[in-house]
Amino acid sequence: MSQPAVIAPAPGAVPAAPNPTKAAAPRQKLRLIEVDALIDSTLFAAWTALAAGAEALSRFTRRFRFTGLARVPVELLGDGLTIGAAGGIVMLMLALPAFDATKQDWLAQQDYAVTFLDKNGVEIGKRGVRHSEAVPLEEMPDSLIKATLATEDRRFYTHFGIDVFGTFRALFENLRSNAVVQGGSSITQQLAKNLFLSNERTIDRKIKEAFLALWLESNLSKHDILQLYLDRAYMGGGNFGAAAASEFYFGKKVTDLNLAESAMLAGLYKAPTKYAPHINLPAARARANEVLTNMVQAGFMTEGQVLGARRKPADVVRAAADTSPDFFLDWAFTEVKKQVPDGDRTLVVRSTVDMNLQQVADDAVENALRESGERYRVSQAAMVVAEPDGAVRAMVGGRDYGDSQFNRATDALRQPGSSFKPFVYTAAVLKGYTPQSIVKDAPISIGNWSPKNYGGKYMGNIQLTTALIHSLNTVAVRLAGAVGRETIIALAHKMGITTNIVNSKSLPLGATEVNVVDMTGAYAVFANGGFRAKPYAFTQIVNSEGKVVFDRKRNVGPPEQVLDEKTVGMMNYMLSQVPERGTGRAAKLQGIKTAGKTGTTNAYRDAWFMGFTGNYVGGVWFGNDDFTSTNNMTGGSLPAQTWNRVMTYAHNGIELKPIPYLDVGPQDGDRPAPAIASNDGANQQPLLLSSKTTAQLMALQKIFEAAPPIKPLKTVSLDAAISSGLADLGEVPGQRTPASLPN
Repeated sequence: MSQPAVIAPAPGAVPAAPNPTKAAAPRQKLRLIEVDALIDSTLFAAWTALAAGAEALSRFTRRFRFTGLARVPVELLGDGLTIGAAGGIVMLMLALPAFDATKQDWLAQQDYAVTFLDKNGVEIGKRGVRHSEAVPLEEMPDSLIKATLATEDRRFYTHFGIDVFGTFRALFENLRSNAVVQGGSSITQQLAKNLFLSNERTIDRKIKEAFLALWLESNLSKHDILQLYLDRAYMGGGNFGAAAASEFYFGKKVTDLNLAESAMLAGLYKAPTKYAPHINLPAARARANEVLTNMVQAGFMTEGQVLGARRKPADVVRAAADTSPDFFLDWAFTEVKKQVPDGDRTLVVRSTVDMNLQQVADDAVENALRESGERYRVSQAAMVVAEPDGAVRAMVGGRDYGDSQFNRATDALRQPGSSFKPFVYTAAVLKGYTPQSIVKDAPISIGNWSPKNYGGKYMGNIQLTTALIHSLNTVAVRLAGAVGRETIIALAHKMGITTNIVNSKSLPLGATEVNVVDMTGAYAVFANGGFRAKPYAFTQIVNSEGKVVFDRKRNVGPPEQVLDEKTVGMMNYMLSQVPERGTGRAAKLQGIKTAGKTGTTNAYRDAWFMGFTGNYVGGVWFGNDDFTSTNNMTGGSLPAQTWNRVMTYAHNGIELKPIPYLDVGPQDGDRPAPAIASNDGANQQPLLLSSKTTAQLMALQKIFEAAPPIKPLKTVSLDAAISSGLADLGEVPGQRTPASLPN
């Protein structure tokens, strides 16, 4: 085999240097292969070890496998533990937002001592701790402490914040009675609610309450928890804490209470207004007798020791009716803390509330529920009355503050129904529509959603004013398609709605959540001529040294203009027609120009009336806390009637102011309407009448409205109508126009 020839280098040539890159390449490839092999082998070894461990665990657990009947309880226990663990995680996730309040100096935040005056400077109530009346727990009478524990939490010193036995006992008694007859919350849970939560009756709140109770138990002693409870519990009459209640009801210091008086105070925790002795002394004494029985059953006292208190029950030094505007004061107290977050917290606040108007509002709501609540199957209501600049003169947060301190005017989120439509119409007016613009009322579909009018009837081509008067759903949806739902949402926020507005197909019909105080502020924009009017509760705050720390005239700048006067005028014209000849007739005030809008939600869960004059703006809501349906109640019934009662009183003996720019609306009817959304979502130009024909129609409308009603002797034929020229205008004698829609 021949050898390859070797070529010698030429004389003088330099031998070529070896190529380091080529020499290192095989070694580099070898390293990558090693790394890849190491990864593969490590993963394989880990997986093998994991599988072996799982198999070993399986073999170990098989030793404890139950068969036959014994397997049933074991399986149930295992499933129960799994479900319980999952449920605990879910509840903890729900409770986490509540713990944010504990990150701040929550105990210091409760150290406000605020005295409230009404708009005339008369004292109307207090909120916070009364520093001059704070009494250490060691100085509290033994009878009061025993009465409190016997009635509210007998195992207070032995449980961990939640009385499990008491909770199950209350649950059993409530199920047996088919009603809420006992409460299962411990004193710690009640304190957690008072310090951190609202009084809304929801499962979410109960979960937060339970976790916060555990947090309090881990951060405070039993002594501190009981001290805080006796200092912060609401005791009726606008009083918080046993010391304040003792002075209010008995005219003495809490340290001087006898057994009968202690029992009467301890009976107030359950329902402060219901059992307030200055309102219903017989009920308060009956409740105190139950407390004495509780003390005997708990073993704190003998029957002989309580016999004297049974024979000689407590008397009160105050017999006046409780007129404290508690819902308003709670809201005002919250607003004060926002305005004065630190520094001197002993304050005197001049509020905006009108006590006469407040009493009328309270009575109107109570009378409406008493007279018609059963018929309409409605149990709650809320109302806010304000001046056009936002000064709140009356606030009703519910039927009974003693039964529930949850403020439905400020904290409840409910759907507004058609009372939201003015935001839609305002956006349309800003885009070029006028009260006389012709719009189409006909079936419409957006995807698989096909909204219908109340009663399922349609009116064809009509004026924009007519559509709002009859609260036509299809027109509102078409308008929203023309202006854009994002535009409507932005406008509603700009006018004063602070809650999150969901952008959905049904938004134009009020399918979002708002509260009464926000809606009142938003409607105030119409009442004051187009300016933002955030509802406010006070005009001045003075600290303990007499220094003015807040003055509205000094600290609050001029309001922002939200709408121009032409837009306000056109909207006010259309809204003024709703009480005149639309769904809000029950709200119309005699001799006073009235404007507003009704609202009714799906399944009759919520009913609203939002209205205003040149002097006042007010919002009314009726519904049920558990979101159950009412009995066909609409916004034009109880809400409009209640609004009328309150506003009739409010306008007595005052100078009547006109609704701003009301005459602008019917004078600007020559602009054509922009395109509106058709059934398939595409834009189309509606059929329009000329300005001359529109003017003739308006003239005829006024003649028809002024004419007295007559009963036709016979039906006029269509031929006769055509020959008389009436058919061209769409007015055929003998034919009925669609009735007002109660929405």
